[in-house]
Formats: sequence, structure tokens, C-alpha cells
Amino acid sequence: MPVVPAGLPPVTDKMRPQPPARKAKFPEALKPRAPQRMARVLLADDDPAARLTLQTVLEAGGYHVDSAASAAEAVSLLDRSEYELVLTDLAMESPEAGLRVLAHARMKDYRPATALVTSWRARSPRSGRKVSGRMLVEAEDVPELLGQVANLIGTRASRRVRSARRG
Repeated sequence: MPVVPAGLPPVTDKMRPQPPARKAKFPEALKPRAPQRMARVLLADDDPAARLTLQTVLEAGGYHVDSAASAAEAVSLLDRSEYELVLTDLAMESPEAGLRVLAHARMKDYRPATALVTSWRARSPRSGRKVSGRMLVEAEDVPELLGQVANLIGTRASRRVRSARRG
């Protein structure tokens, strides 16, 4: 018979510590996943309305976006961070400032995808047409814009895989 101190009730099974309950198994679809790394995009445009609109659309599409209001600011960002894609307006502080941004981006070891972006259809060739080795992206149709961005980043990733296999 167990010894019980005077004045205390005897210990019952309900009072004894119980083993921890088994954790329920979650279906695969409900298991927490490691966060995916968002593709980084550098957006350079001197027009604040166009820059903010494109940045908002790209962020809503799941991209991390750094924006620059000038070619000089874009070049500085390229020197500090690595990007999967560089989108730039052609004419910023000078008529061909965007080309300087693209040229600087192409000198980087990580070789980001590059494209000129425009929101004026009357001044630009058809969407998706190659222009002197540069992709011209028109920011008028949001799903098409996000599709073009995804294609540019995907093409860059494929290039990197192929070059890694060769090296």
C-alpha cells in the first residue's frame, strides 16, 4: 500500500503524469514548406508613376524589386546587389541612359537577364520583338508583362545551368 502523507488524498491514475499525445501526421500538401527565394529585379525608370506602377505589379507577381530613378542609381545598385533581371527605361537623364545600365549589368559575373521597358506602344516595336539583342517589354498588359518577366528569368536560369554543365 502506498504511503500517503497525512491530510492529502491518495494519488489516483488521473493525477499521474500522462505521456505526451502523438502528433497527427499532416498531408503532404499541408506541411509547412521552406520559404522560396524570390527572384530579384532591378527596375530603373525616371518617371515616378511608371516606376511605382511597375514595381507594384512585379511585387504582386512575387518578385523582389529594387527601383532606381536614374541610370547612376541603377549602376550603384548593380554594384551592391545581385539581380536575376534588370529592367530599364531607355531615356532617363539622357536619351540613352538605359543602354548604359544594360551595358553595366552585362559586365557583371552573375549575368542578369536584361530588358528595356516602355509603356508607350506608339513609340515601340511589337511586344516581345528582339531589338539589337535586347528584349523590349511593354508594360500595358499585366499578365503579358509578368509572363515576359518570367520568361526572361527562366531563360537566364537555363543559360546558367548550361554554362555550369560545360564548366
